[in-house]
Amino acid sequence: MKIVRSSLFAFAVGLTFLAHAQKSEAENGVLTGTNVSSSRSGYSGSGYVEGFDEAGDAVTMEVDVSSAGLYEVWVGYSTPNGEKTNDIYVNDEFVGSQYFPETNSFTEGLFGKVSLNKGVNTIKVQYNWGWFEVDYVRVEPASRNATDNYPEELNNPNATYEADIVYRYIRDLYGHRILSGQQADAGGSEELNYLQAQTGKLPALKGFDLIDYSPSRVERGTTSQETERSVEWWEEGGIVSMLWHWNAPKDLIDEDGAEWWNGFYTYATTFDPSIAMEDNQSEEYELIIRDIDAIADELKQIQSGNTPLLWRPLHEAEGGWFWWGAYGSETCVWLWKLMYDRLTVHHGLNNLIWVWTGTDNEEAMDWYPGDDYVDIVGADIYLDDGNYTASFPMFDNMAGIHEGGKILTLSETGTIPDPDALESEKAGWSWFCTWSGDFILGGDQNELDHINKVYNHNYVITLDELPNFYNYVSPEFEDDPLSSPIITSSDVKIYPNPTRGIVYIEGSKIEKVIVYDYQGKILMSFQESIPEKLNFTNYPQGIYLVRVISEGKTDVFRINRFN
Repeated sequence: MKIVRSSLFAFAVGLTFLAHAQKSEAENGVLTGTNVSSSRSGYSGSGYVEGFDEAGDAVTMEVDVSSAGLYEVWVGYSTPNGEKTNDIYVNDEFVGSQYFPETNSFTEGLFGKVSLNKGVNTIKVQYNWGWFEVDYVRVEPASRNATDNYPEELNNPNATYEADIVYRYIRDLYGHRILSGQQADAGGSEELNYLQAQTGKLPALKGFDLIDYSPSRVERGTTSQETERSVEWWEEGGIVSMLWHWNAPKDLIDEDGAEWWNGFYTYATTFDPSIAMEDNQSEEYELIIRDIDAIADELKQIQSGNTPLLWRPLHEAEGGWFWWGAYGSETCVWLWKLMYDRLTVHHGLNNLIWVWTGTDNEEAMDWYPGDDYVDIVGADIYLDDGNYTASFPMFDNMAGIHEGGKILTLSETGTIPDPDALESEKAGWSWFCTWSGDFILGGDQNELDHINKVYNHNYVITLDELPNFYNYVSPEFEDDPLSSPIITSSDVKIYPNPTRGIVYIEGSKIEKVIVYDYQGKILMSFQESIPEKLNFTNYPQGIYLVRVISEGKTDVFRINRFN
């Protein structure tokens, strides 16, 4: 169900050489299975390196820097045979795979930022796809991109309390710790049972998939219990991540090698969503709406269970291997916005935290639906077995692309990044979600010692460390006595407190609710029709009193309203 691939890192073309840059010519480096050439013009120095045609082929160059720190790595290259992807190592440690756009002339592209030691460091460019030419590498002192310009609240002003508080919790943790996560196959017991048996821990986040609710699968007999299981996981105290491998609404090829159950892959369907984009009277448009509405029915059941979702539809669109990304960025953005409006406005689904899965490629923002339609931005990164790099260049590049305006997360991964590296490199991914099956069970992608280290590391949050979200208090209010958990003499609950506006009220046989400002003026009063929530949005920040009368008992709550 999952394409495995190397992650692609940002590539920005430019030829400006800044002060203090350290440059190393490839022809002077250590060659492994490669050779120096000068047959094509336009290179720097006395030649360039070619012959990247077999696994292990590489060129290793040295750069000498005056102080340890963070540096940009630029690569001079040419790709006369078309776009390619190849690997970058720093001091013999893999740091990422770089995408090299097609160019017939020598040019320069930014790989990203890496940590270098004082003195001599090695930078190796190694065969992955191969068939390109390396001219030089250049390093330049750098600083991290901003990561703290993200919004404090969800885009949806009607977000449920549960969605709001989970986002608030994720926001509070961002850059300080990482949430553990595990995608589970249908049923989801094998992966979690394995983790608990081996580590004594369970992940904080569990991944689910609505694939078998796709109408073109249901009509062929599929069934699923992912809806019920996701609510159960929330009730057990966990966070839910939900994606949808959307089987194409029609035009399934359904032959050997492209069976109907692979209908979410581009190779298994000829369904063309651009027809729907151009004509809302078309069959394609009607079927898209039918499918979204079918999924909305499941999401409504989940919402009725008070369960918030990290909702991740149309994932990995840029790759083109799924049909929703096969017809270009404009069609995909249209489809995302259509789904957002249909689910949020038409169906009133307010429990969704919208997670876009993107990249740091040069064209990434062409695919991005826009800040108003996305709450969190994720990256899906699949590396070689046992490669536990923190993928800091990817994190920093994506932070730069989004100008720090979105929380970033590792929404899917094959190998789990080393928490020591995450912490030391400040690769602040919000959570990781390891893919299911052999990715966690096989012992090759993630060795057992590594899994134990991750799940018992102070930087990693597991299920037992999650708060009771109905009493969660942001760290900024931990020392505020007004922010202590709800105290009541009956079964009445009021939450959240502190609040940015909406306060929920729960309890049996409530007879009257009165809201006062701190001078005793009555602001709101309810007697026969008791609301489920109180709205302080139009009142200034400050302290308010809520008096609740229930079966002759009076409870008074002090509410801290802040902006």
